[in-house]
Amino acid sequence: VEHRLPPGTKLGEERLAKVFGVSRTQIRQVLERLAHDSIVTVHAHRGAFVSSPTVEEAREVFAARRLIEPDLIRQATQAAKASDVRRLRGHVASESAARAVNDKRAIIRLSGEFHQIIADIAGNRYLAKTMRELETLTCLVIVLYDAPNVPACPYHEHSDLVDAIEARDSERAAALMVGTDKVIAKFLG
Repeated sequence: VEHRLPPGTKLGEERLAKVFGVSRTQIRQVLERLAHDSIVTVHAHRGAFVSSPTVEEAREVFAARRLIEPDLIRQATQAAKASDVRRLRGHVASESAARAVNDKRAIIRLSGEFHQIIADIAGNRYLAKTMRELETLTCLVIVLYDAPNVPACPYHEHSDLVDAIEARDSERAAALMVGTDKVIAKFLG
């Protein structure tokens, strides 16, 4: 998520087992789970690698987000409590602080977390799980296609989304979310 391991990086079981102080069997299980989520690609007789989504796969990730997120934010807008709005505002403040010091890794991570918080507020655990997977793949796509200057989301959009949630304006929130996803997908053409 923070681009510490670029797409294509080999993930050696023995080294990972040593780093984390666990067995290779446990590492293999984790790699299988990550492969299930398309975060890792396992090649027979070659090992596991951080996935490198194709352009078509990247387009599919963004298409899935454009389908899911508008309804997800409508649900979150209706379900949000005052404490959820405070949590979102605190998160937006953290994003602003990361932008102020140009911490690109934190900006991308926090932007993804914002969308995950929205999914959690909506209260649909299946959509929340799907968003976790899509967010991770979005981060891989951004680094893979060398788009570090493409903002995870424009700096003001998350604040605008929180305003719409607080006002219980689900249609405005959905429209803003679609606009955010279009910006993210723009560099893929």
